[in-house]
Amino acid sequence: MGYIAIAVLVVLFLGAAIKVLKEYERGVIFRLGRVIKTKGPGLIILIPVIDKMVKVSLRLVAMDVPSQDVITRDNVSVKVNAVVYFRVMEPRNATIEVENFLFATSQLAQTTLRSVCGQVELDELLSEREKINTQLQSILDKHTDPWGIKVTNVEVKHIDLPQEMQRAMAKQAEAERERRAKVINAEGEYQAADKLVEAAGIISKHPEALQLRYLQTLREVSAESNSTTLFPIPIDLFTPFIKKGRE
Repeated sequence: MGYIAIAVLVVLFLGAAIKVLKEYERGVIFRLGRVIKTKGPGLIILIPVIDKMVKVSLRLVAMDVPSQDVITRDNVSVKVNAVVYFRVMEPRNATIEVENFLFATSQLAQTTLRSVCGQVELDELLSEREKINTQLQSILDKHTDPWGIKVTNVEVKHIDLPQEMQRAMAKQAEAERERRAKVINAEGEYQAADKLVEAAGIISKHPEALQLRYLQTLREVSAESNSTTLFPIPIDLFTPFIKKGRE
């Protein structure tokens, strides 16, 4: 019975003393309440009762930021949500500098999202999302650096607009498309008029071009299946007869 008891104690001792950390894990070792070092990955040996270990994952974390009610600088109420990508770079700081770095980072991301989006107008929020993402990432990374956390990216996912604002923006977009269509149509008319003026100048210098155009028009008219065909006759054909009659 004595040997069995000793064997059980040895097994319990080894189970409490030997820990295995995965490749992406690090262990912050506390000895009598004081941090001594960070170990891992692989096999870790602890002194039972005296040493305590806190596991910290070094993998990239994708944290969803819930929708936040934001009032933009031009007094438009919108709902904005985002996603934050970060990882722990210093397990020691992430353990002793903040109680719960996941909760702290989430709360910081929510307040920062409201603050940054509230400083811009709605048009800028919709059109310059990349700029806002960069600003959010810079602010979050600065505040989480003492915690040993590196914020690698922040992405604004969705901007929920009120129904009346969506209808107003749809009307604005439709009016803009109509304006562009009218400008393009006017530009086409201007170019056509410019070409007609250029053609008139060429014909005035070379009257025979008008005769060629007349023959081409006759060929196009004759190719159509019309019951009645009108043949325009240039007045120049009658000029010799008119002169002879006057003589």
